[in-house]
Amino acid sequence: MKILVAEPLAAAGIELLKAQPGWDVVVSNPKEYAQHLGDTDALLVRSAVKVDAGVLAKAPKLRVIGRAGVGVDNVDLKAATAAGVLVMNTPGGNAVSVAEHTLGLMLAMARSIPQAIASTKAGKWEKKKFLGTELRGKTLGVMGLGSIGREVVRRARGFEMKIVASDPFVNPQAATDLGVSLASLDELYAHSDYITLHVALTAQTQGILNDAAFAKMKNHVRVVNCARGELIDGEALARAVQSGKVAGAALDVFQTEPPAAGEPLLAFDQVLATPHIGGSTEEAQEIVGVRIVEQVVEYLQNGVALNAVNVPAMTAEQYRAVAPYAALAEHLGAFAAYVAVGNPKAVRLTYQGKIAEQNTALIRNAGIAGVLSRSLAQKANVVNALQFAADRGLSYAEQHETMTGRKSTIRLELETDSGVTTVEGAVVFDRPRLTQIDGIPCEASLTGHLLFFKNDDVPGVIGWIGSVLGKNNINIGNFSLGRQDRIALAVVETDGAVPEPVVQELLANKALKIVRVVEFKS
Repeated sequence: MKILVAEPLAAAGIELLKAQPGWDVVVSNPKEYAQHLGDTDALLVRSAVKVDAGVLAKAPKLRVIGRAGVGVDNVDLKAATAAGVLVMNTPGGNAVSVAEHTLGLMLAMARSIPQAIASTKAGKWEKKKFLGTELRGKTLGVMGLGSIGREVVRRARGFEMKIVASDPFVNPQAATDLGVSLASLDELYAHSDYITLHVALTAQTQGILNDAAFAKMKNHVRVVNCARGELIDGEALARAVQSGKVAGAALDVFQTEPPAAGEPLLAFDQVLATPHIGGSTEEAQEIVGVRIVEQVVEYLQNGVALNAVNVPAMTAEQYRAVAPYAALAEHLGAFAAYVAVGNPKAVRLTYQGKIAEQNTALIRNAGIAGVLSRSLAQKANVVNALQFAADRGLSYAEQHETMTGRKSTIRLELETDSGVTTVEGAVVFDRPRLTQIDGIPCEASLTGHLLFFKNDDVPGVIGWIGSVLGKNNINIGNFSLGRQDRIALAVVETDGAVPEPVVQELLANKALKIVRVVEFKS
C-alpha cells in the first residue's frame, strides 16, 4: 500500500501513517509529488495541490483522496467520481479556529482595531475618532448552523449577543438546544446588526448576498465572511458599502484568491481583509492532519468511508450495519447481469426487513455497480456507479418494505430490452447468499466460480451436466436446484473457471435453454 502525502501535514499524522504495517509512505511537496502517482493508493492534500483529470490519469491505482480541511475546490469531484476515487475531507476540524477568527473580525469592526493600530503607529492619538460600539446586546444573524456556525453561536453568547439563525437543514430542536431562534433569511436580514456566513457553496448559495439581500438588511449592518468568497456578490457589496447601507465588512475569503490588483473592496477603509487564514492555526492543522489520516486508514483497512464527499455520507456505525448488504447488492447485480438476456434499461431494488429502515444509498450504488461491472472496461464501484448509470441511460428505483419479524433481504430486478430478471438474496454469516431467481427458490453462495442453468424440467439434465463437467476435469463444489411450472434452475459452484468450449458442449443437450458462466473475484 503506497500513501502519497503531497503537502505539509501534521507530524502526528505522518507518524500514524508510518505505523501501519506494510505501508509505503512518501512525503513530498506540491512541485514534486506527481512523479510518485503511478502506483499510489491514497493521496493526501491540503489546498495547494490541484487534483484534476490529468492528475487522476497518472494515478491508475488511486483509491482515495484525503483533503486535510473542509473545502474541496482543489479537487475535480466529477473526474474523481468517474475514476472511482473516493474523496473525503475533515469538516469541523478547524471549526473553533474559524469561529474565533469570525468573532475577532467582529470585534475588529466594532472597535476599529486595525485602523486604530495604524493610526497610533503613525504617531497620532485619535481617541475621539475611534469611538466604538459593544457587541453586547447586538443581534447576530448566523447563516448556516453547521459545525462552524454552532461554534460561532457558542462564543457569541459569551458576548451577550442576541442570535438568530437561518438553516433549512437544521432540526428546530437542535437550534433551541443551542439557544438560537430559527428565522427565514428575510427575517434574519431585517433584524441583524451583524451577519456572518457559514454555509457551503452550492448553486443555491452562490451570490446569496446580492443587491436584493442588502436592500432587506438593517441600515449600518456589518457583514463577516469566513466561508467562501463566491457567497457574496462583490460588486453588490461594494455598492452597499459605498452607500453606507453596510457599515463594515470583514472578509477572509474572496471570489478570486488572491484578489486581483485593484480589487475595489480593498479600497474601502470600512472593509477589513485577511488572506484566508480562518482555519490556519497550529491547533486546527494538527486536528485536520491527524483526522484525515485516521479516516484514510479506516477506509483502506476496513472500507469505512467517513466524511466522504462523493459517496453517500454515513457514520461508522451506519456503514458497518449496511456494508454486508452493499456487498450482497453488488453480487446480486453482477449475477443478474451475467444471467439476463438483452441490454440493461433499469435496475430496481427492494429492501425488506430491518435493512429497509437504514439509509440504503450505499446499497443502491453497490447494486448498480454490480450490474454495470460486467460490461465496463473501467471498474464500476459505489463512487462512480450513479454517474456511469446516467451516462448509459440506466434508470434506477428503490422500494423499502419494513416488515416486523422478517429477515432482511434484497430483491434486485434488472430490466433489459428482452425482459426482466429478478434475483433475491440475504446475508448469511456475513456473506452474500442467493435465495431466489425469478421467484424460484434456489440457494447458493455468491462467490467464486458459478454456472447458471435454466432448462426444461425433464429427466437426465443433472446427469448430463455432471458428466460433461467431469469429462472436462471440472470439479463440482456445490449444486443448488430449484423448479416451478416445468421450469428448472440450477446454480453450480465449481473449483475452477469453466471455459467457453465446455459451455457449448453443455448446450448440446436441447433441454438446456440458458447456460451462463458467473465469476466473482471476491
